[in-house]
Amino acid sequence: MGAVRDAPYGDTVTTRMIILNGGSSSGKSGIVRCLQAVLPDPWLAFGCDSFVDALPARMQASDEGITFAADGGVSVGADFLALEAAWREGVATMARAGARIVVDDVFLGGAASQQRWRAALDGLDVLWVGVRCESAVAAGREVARGDRVPGMAAAQADVVHEGVRYDLEVDTTHTESLACARTIAARVG
Repeated sequence: MGAVRDAPYGDTVTTRMIILNGGSSSGKSGIVRCLQAVLPDPWLAFGCDSFVDALPARMQASDEGITFAADGGVSVGADFLALEAAWREGVATMARAGARIVVDDVFLGGAASQQRWRAALDGLDVLWVGVRCESAVAAGREVARGDRVPGMAAAQADVVHEGVRYDLEVDTTHTESLACARTIAARVG
């Protein structure tokens, strides 16, 4: 079971959600896989990449969907935001039904992105984790991956953390995913 912490009035609260936020190529997906291996209970993994991949093709290059600029910038439109809100609510519903869930996301809107998650997850015990990586290292990973617009890692490295409050931060610049996952798991239980 996840960490059980003291709560008001003698109730106990069990961690049901871990939200990882970091820029592109910061190492979130690797940490998620390692978390699933080191946490004693089964945890489902959901990420913004799989959400984007689930969008209809016509929305993956549309002003109403999501667009990727040549310099690595990302813009989202109204249809994207509506579907993203539904996705967040669906993830929250699974957690409320008893699933343990780890989410890897990119808070393009910084604190506003976190606030949207907070609203969806109201009443759930969430561990908020910032995943940092030096811009140059993330950019090198981006090139090695070959599936990202060049410049995305550098553009997102700092902006995704602006105004965001975390319970824990890890830095993958010089620390392997498994070590980061163990640090996070220790906070879960």
